[in-house]
Amino acid sequence: MLFLAVLLLVLLSVVQAAPLKVGSRNGKITPKIFIITMFTPEGEAWYNIPEFNLLANNITIPGLSPLFPDAHCTSDGDICQINVGEAEINAAVSATALWLSDKFDLTSTYFFITGIAGANPNVATISGVSFARYAVQVALQYEIDPRELPGNYSTGYFPFGTSSPDAYPANIYGTEVFELNDALRKEVVQFAKSAKLNDSDAAVAYRANYPQEAARASPSVVECDTATSDVWFSGKILSDAFADVTRIWTNGTGNYCATAQEDNGTLEALLRGAKDGKLDYSRIILMRTFSDFDQPYPNSESIFNLRYADQGALFPSLANIYLAGIKVVEGILKGWDSRFKAGIKPKNYIGDMFATLSEDIKPDFG
Repeated sequence: MLFLAVLLLVLLSVVQAAPLKVGSRNGKITPKIFIITMFTPEGEAWYNIPEFNLLANNITIPGLSPLFPDAHCTSDGDICQINVGEAEINAAVSATALWLSDKFDLTSTYFFITGIAGANPNVATISGVSFARYAVQVALQYEIDPRELPGNYSTGYFPFGTSSPDAYPANIYGTEVFELNDALRKEVVQFAKSAKLNDSDAAVAYRANYPQEAARASPSVVECDTATSDVWFSGKILSDAFADVTRIWTNGTGNYCATAQEDNGTLEALLRGAKDGKLDYSRIILMRTFSDFDQPYPNSESIFNLRYADQGALFPSLANIYLAGIKVVEGILKGWDSRFKAGIKPKNYIGDMFATLSEDIKPDFG
């Protein structure tokens, strides 16, 4: 009897210690899709869902955020996820730690950045979903307090090396604009458009205050671009200024609709990984769902819009990360062998302002 008890304990310890079986190459996990979120509610949108279990395999990676030290993967390793943390520095450091890790082979992985954002009511509406071609670091400029501006300035922001808000930067840091694979974007947008999006009565009522047709429309999936700033801004003047920056810095192609605090940091980190041959930059997807408007409706105040208004879209926007995002994940997995394993060849320039990934193909903006 004692022998059987000891044998049972040994067997249990073996089962508990046995590693989960995951798809691997050279002993490394080889995700087909790596979901990148920024903070807890965005990550939780992907947990406890019926399609797969991201918490089946939890992997501690040195260099990730102290708040989010683990990557999470399905038992077969096909789908993984991390929270990179909020704001550009956290996002850049965590994304760098990911591709430097010896636990993953990311050379065939699609990176799916999913998070909530503020909506430009001239382009989009709360509870809606956006997919970006450009991420523009709109706050990487000179700034003068508006109370000290010359009378002919429309905003306190103007590009480095210039004296005018409507100029192109004379001094380039390289992270001002990132361009993603537009062919891939168009394919995954079609997947997302099959989703039935979440909304709320409060969001319906709040968007009715806005005169813009885009703001008053029902939530939908749109193609437009993100403006990255560590500063969480609110107001029509700043929104209009950053819309102009997006347009000018992308040679008239970009269309600002979504605020973000992390995207350019994440994309710079992934670009360096691509330069080092650790990942494929053409496999990055950037999706943002809209939790609030970036400016107040007419005859209301920016501080009310930013801090006090019940816009009713926070929970729908988090739900729509999953509702739209799962369609993208399923579309890629379903078409893996026939379409996505080989990659979607970009037809546009992809990369940063420095043409880091190609000396032959120059940026088509600037």
